[in-house]
Amino acid sequence: MKKSLIALAFGTFALGMAEFVMMSILPYVAHSMQCSIPEAGHLISAYAIGVCVGAPTVVLLARKQALHRILLGLIIIYLTGNLLMAFCSNLHLGILFRFISGLPHGAYFGVGSIVADRLAPRGKSTSAIAVMCSGMTVANLIGVPTGTWLSELLSWRSIFLFNGMWGALTFILLYRLIPHMDPLPNTGLKGQFRFLKSAAPWLITATTMFGNGGIFCWYSYISPLMNKVAGFSPAEITLLMVMAGGSMCVGNIAGGKLADRYTPGKTILGVQLTMIFGLLVTFFFASYPGIAVLMMCVCTACLFGVSAPQQLLLLRYSKGGEMMGAALVQVAFNLGNAIGAYCGGLPVTYGLPYNYPALVGAAFVVIGVISTATFCRKYQASGVAM
Repeated sequence: MKKSLIALAFGTFALGMAEFVMMSILPYVAHSMQCSIPEAGHLISAYAIGVCVGAPTVVLLARKQALHRILLGLIIIYLTGNLLMAFCSNLHLGILFRFISGLPHGAYFGVGSIVADRLAPRGKSTSAIAVMCSGMTVANLIGVPTGTWLSELLSWRSIFLFNGMWGALTFILLYRLIPHMDPLPNTGLKGQFRFLKSAAPWLITATTMFGNGGIFCWYSYISPLMNKVAGFSPAEITLLMVMAGGSMCVGNIAGGKLADRYTPGKTILGVQLTMIFGLLVTFFFASYPGIAVLMMCVCTACLFGVSAPQQLLLLRYSKGGEMMGAALVQVAFNLGNAIGAYCGGLPVTYGLPYNYPALVGAAFVVIGVISTATFCRKYQASGVAM
């Protein structure tokens, strides 16, 4: 495995920590900033908005720069936002700093995907992108539980100090290990968006937003589901989250290998059908602890099983605007996260038990399957752009 891909994975680990750890430390942050937990939840939304704003903005501003320089600049923004957050005591400033932290997220995945694609051996592009994305899954497996433990032992601020130092280490590794890569051909401002005239990127974006959003309908409420429906104690939830993180790691690597063998479109379609199965089984049988855990592992593996194939597809179908296309995957992912979490919570708001978000999620994934099947039939069957 090339050391340069490991350096890229250090960056996605950093982004994974910044994005997901806030969900587990929210009560500590709320207490420190003297606000309610729902108010502190704006810190999560601010990061997601930063991702959606930063992905196209950074790509447009930096599209003429060498690829390795763009990566270094993005990491500087990341570590700046996290270090500012470590010393923040005001909610409003915290929202600003979280917004700053989210700005490089989508653009890093976009540029990193192009770099990984160039570094990959012929026919192994999806596997190379999966290696880059593996940092995100390792963050869920190790980083988030460790961050939660540090919040209990020391302070939630220590996590953001760690993020800042990790960002500095990532900067050094990227500087030393990523070779010089010339800028992409300059297609002009309009050229960055010309690929959107085709239906292909819209179908890929829809399959990302609704397919992954369906998982977040359910996963956003995984703790109360496992506690109140499956019957696990609060002390056992941490171990379950580690198991979920491990499943994400397995799914990420498996998705990359399957896509290299069977094409990305077919892999996404198969994984999304598995998502629907897992969510429906969860809805009907979540009261059985063993089944609930097994389906949790299946669904979280599926969530990252489609990550690298989706990243590669938008990269392939965005000629002339490759950085923008690859970054749009993260915009779609975060929109799906936000919409899925909201819609998944609606049944609970109206008094239904916590297995109902899985049913809503299954309906979301059906839309994703329709988008994927349409894409495969119209484009991948004929080998267009692949």
